Amino acid sequence: MQNTLRITAFAAVLAASFGAAYGVGNAMDPVIGDPAPAAHTEHRPAQEKEDRPRGSGREVPDAPAGGLQISEGGYTLDLRTPRVPAARTTELRFSIRDDNGRPVTGFQREHDKELHLILAAQDLATFRHLHPARAADGTWSIRTKLPAAGGYRLFADFTPEGKGAKNLILGADLAVSGDYRPAALPKPAATTTVDGYAVTLEGPLRPGAAGELKLKVTRDGRPVTDLEPYLGAYGHLIALRSGDLAYLHVHPNGEPGDGRTKPGPEVSFTATAPSVGTYRLFLDFKHKGTVRTAAFTVTAGAPAAPGEGGSDGHGSGDGGTAEPSGAEQTGGHGH
Repeated sequence: MQNTLRITAFAAVLAASFGAAYGVGNAMDPVIGDPAPAAHTEHRPAQEKEDRPRGSGREVPDAPAGGLQISEGGYTLDLRTPRVPAARTTELRFSIRDDNGRPVTGFQREHDKELHLILAAQDLATFRHLHPARAADGTWSIRTKLPAAGGYRLFADFTPEGKGAKNLILGADLAVSGDYRPAALPKPAATTTVDGYAVTLEGPLRPGAAGELKLKVTRDGRPVTDLEPYLGAYGHLIALRSGDLAYLHVHPNGEPGDGRTKPGPEVSFTATAPSVGTYRLFLDFKHKGTVRTAAFTVTAGAPAAPGEGGSDGHGSGDGGTAEPSGAEQTGGHGH
């Protein structure tokens, strides 16, 4: 996926009604659960190539929202199970089809997986990062249980096989039947807790300008300095925009084994918000063999003025903060 921000074209960032207590995924591979990752493959979305500070001779374009389209670049997400019941383990099935309608069976591996599947409730109270299995005919499937009824968005994050192929994030709506009670979005706060760990967010999320986000992990008041590699990095950050669940996948600055990146307590990312608004950030990190997810509510303020850099750490209304409550992350991953 890539070392800087990855705001690819597939449903960008958070929902203004993010949900309540943010759980940790662990049972089926929580919120992105995986064993030791392979080498980190860099992936550079087209929009990122232009992502540089204003005043450098080239303007920073608006960062596009990703995951809002079901079809892009000649590929279509074919969701075979558009409706599932709440609070019941069911199988999700889908395929990626090319412009001739044929199921795609060749994928590049990114962060040790051919495809990453993200599920998020419209109110962002439930979040899953899963890794389904692919059959020989190109059908992807995974068994999971979504605890609450309502509207969900399903994101398929993949890169087709082939020279010059670009990363795509396709999105489709998923209906979960049952008694629907939308959760309120937690207010911004600088620190969130998950499963006994405290995670603190520093740095601004700014529209139209790159900024550094630092997330520090502690436990019992002590810095965690032995984070474990997970899918090729010490942390993975996904942001969803309030209102439309636009998707923004942010990539860590550095990777295990590069001689510069330490295994905690801080994990650094570079991100650019596609617009002013409220976002929900989901950080996956692995420690003591378990993947956990910490959630933050962040407000991206006014766009950066011409000539203004994007990593000053603080800006009027631009800073990102998180809240200890978050999206439910029960049993996040399957492989």
